[in-house]
Amino acid sequence: MQAVILVGGEGTRLRPLTSTVPKPVVPLVDRPFMAYMLEWLQSHGVTDVVLLMGYLSTAVRNVLGDGSRWGLNLRYVEEPDPRGTAGALKFAESLLDERFFMLNGDVLTDIDLTAQLAQHERTGARGTLALVPVDDPTAYGLVRTEADGAVKGFVEKPSPDQIDTDLISAGAYVLERSVVDLIEPDRNVSIEREIWPQLVGDGLYGFADRRAYWMDIGTPERYLQGTFDIIEGHVRTQVTERLGSSYLSVADDVQQAGRVVPPAVVERGCRIGEDAHVGSLVVLGEGVTIGARTVVERAVVLQGTEIGEDCVLRDCIVAAGTRIGSGTHVTGGAVVGEGVTIGADNILTEGVRVYPHVEIPDSGIRF
Repeated sequence: MQAVILVGGEGTRLRPLTSTVPKPVVPLVDRPFMAYMLEWLQSHGVTDVVLLMGYLSTAVRNVLGDGSRWGLNLRYVEEPDPRGTAGALKFAESLLDERFFMLNGDVLTDIDLTAQLAQHERTGARGTLALVPVDDPTAYGLVRTEADGAVKGFVEKPSPDQIDTDLISAGAYVLERSVVDLIEPDRNVSIEREIWPQLVGDGLYGFADRRAYWMDIGTPERYLQGTFDIIEGHVRTQVTERLGSSYLSVADDVQQAGRVVPPAVVERGCRIGEDAHVGSLVVLGEGVTIGARTVVERAVVLQGTEIGEDCVLRDCIVAAGTRIGSGTHVTGGAVVGEGVTIGADNILTEGVRVYPHVEIPDSGIRF
């Protein structure tokens, strides 16, 4: 089975993490984000994957390679200009099989693709959309279906009086190649707004997976929540197997004078100072240093970062190669980009974003 993944976006909502690293390969717990999708696809019998690329495509190739480590054949197609979700698919037409999965590359999920494909074959559909329930449908587009799963309509960002289902499109489709014939070449075309409406009543079905985990990790808040959900085992991934029943993974060479509370991941070469407190819900990348008496909770700290003594990091993301001086607090959804230097006794909170390689002097920010 073949899969086509849309990964052409710039990840602007996730900046500054994506200022220097393409979103598909932003580290998520212990691997590039796209690895979760490739592992998920391979577990459902996919052997051939086409990545429809745009922004920083060479960097993505350098990280993911030819896909052999996941037992896949991984190919790359670069759009000459932005062509929308359907236009990108049309551009790759020559590589497509007669039937394939099409996936939004922004999503962390464990939808049962095998069951979705089986329903697609059983109904003789031209397209089958994976559907998942959400608590607040007003922020999404609802998908209305008949009793047999046939799609009967869409409602974009419905008002409360329009809500008659909690199912939204999960960005995972099974498509017959004939659907591509509906797409005009060489222009920007949205599959959601221009192609699906043409198929209503003509072979478009929905597959509802109410047990699946699903999250768009396109913002720092969702990136953090996705991290926590992975290490707590709320989404089925290979990280769950690594952590085991203890929900804790600390590399053998970690120098640990403080406490680590699960669920947590502490990678190779980390040093945790005396009376420091790490966890719960923490990921420390390779070679991170945590100073004495520092507290790190509900946070991601990426590789090579050095945190001084008596700091507090809580509900935050700190990118690779950052230096944080003693007594500094980074809390409240703050995101610190790669290679930043923050002096002593600063307070960064309320969702502040610090872009790569910025230098903040001692006591330079206190709010």
